[in-house]
Amino acid sequence: MPIIPKTFLQAVRLERDKIASFDRYPFCIPAVRHLERLAFSPAVTFFIGENGSGKSTLMEAIATRYGYNAEGGSKNFNFSTQETHSELHDYITLERGVLHPSDGFFLRAESFYNVATYIDQLGVERAYGGRSLHGQSHGEAFLSLLQHRFQGDGVYLLDEPEAALSPQRQLSVLTLLHRLVYHQSQLIIATHSPILLAYPNARIYEFSERGISEIAYTDTEHYQVTRDFLNRHERMLDLLISAEDADLESKRRKD
Repeated sequence: MPIIPKTFLQAVRLERDKIASFDRYPFCIPAVRHLERLAFSPAVTFFIGENGSGKSTLMEAIATRYGYNAEGGSKNFNFSTQETHSELHDYITLERGVLHPSDGFFLRAESFYNVATYIDQLGVERAYGGRSLHGQSHGEAFLSLLQHRFQGDGVYLLDEPEAALSPQRQLSVLTLLHRLVYHQSQLIIATHSPILLAYPNARIYEFSERGISEIAYTDTEHYQVTRDFLNRHERMLDLLISAEDADLESKRRKD
């Protein structure tokens, strides 16, 4: 029987008429500059792109606009280590469905330490597997969060959740994503992982200098580069290292 998930978030729209200039940050980022309306999958939507392409900036804006703490956590988390998030959340509108989730969380890899510290201060470790997240490895803490805190019927925003995970653990996360979808959850995930991107029937958006465009999994650079490297790793290593040796030798001669 097919899973028919609820749609809590239908789309995000940029309120372009409110923006005085697209020459300043973050509106100068091509992905933001060209943004009008971006529709979400009712199940899993992925954001991909090079570092600096704007995927985390938009993810942060969506999370903040939805009511999550900018550094991560649930809507009940109220702390700030450093105000570094952009003003983009003030210029977007979230199109919401008629149904309301009963759970949700914003997982942000770069500020996960701060979230774990706040959880310890609240004394609510039981909801996260019964152990302090600081008492576990980075990868174990990520998995504890996904396994114990994410209950389903929720909106979960994940920014580079693979950052602390081995390939085997990323495979485990695929099953956890499916469990959440089965339990009527909606996920938006910014990632570099070709493993996570393989989740079936997900909507994948690529952030680039041209803006944001939908792309098929096998057309992504993540898939193609990984496939080519694994199939011809000796040849590719030889080309890469030979090119680097030539560059180093050229620089040595100039010095």
